[in-house]
Amino acid sequence: MFESVGWLEILVLLLAGLFILGPERLPSAAAWIGKSIRKVREFATGARDQLRNEMGPEFDELRKPLENLRELRSFDPKRMVTQHLFNDEPANGNKPNGYTPPPPAAAPPSSQTPPPLNPGEKPPFDPDAT
Repeated sequence: MFESVGWLEILVLLLAGLFILGPERLPSAAAWIGKSIRKVREFATGARDQLRNEMGPEFDELRKPLENLRELRSFDPKRMVTQHLFNDEPANGNKPNGYTPPPPAAAPPSSQTPPPLNPGEKPPFDPDAT
């Protein structure tokens, strides 16, 4: 979240806090910020656990696209170009972003497929399905 904030920026913020709040109020302000962050983390963890309990296995399926997006954040163009130039495909069949193509579906038996419609014939309509 704060990956672009370096030690110099943190030092400047601490010095600004020291001048604004003073040395006697700075420790209590830091403790208040720590407690607030801890509460927010507990709320987020509780909400995530509640969603996981209510949704069951579907929760993990919802998280997979987000994990794929996280993997795209670590996209390394040099590695990708090298991989494509030298045809270094992963051995397990997965693409670099974690996508695994689904297995080919078996063709449905011809007895279950309805016959094709004649030209000008309207398709069947089910009012209960809409």
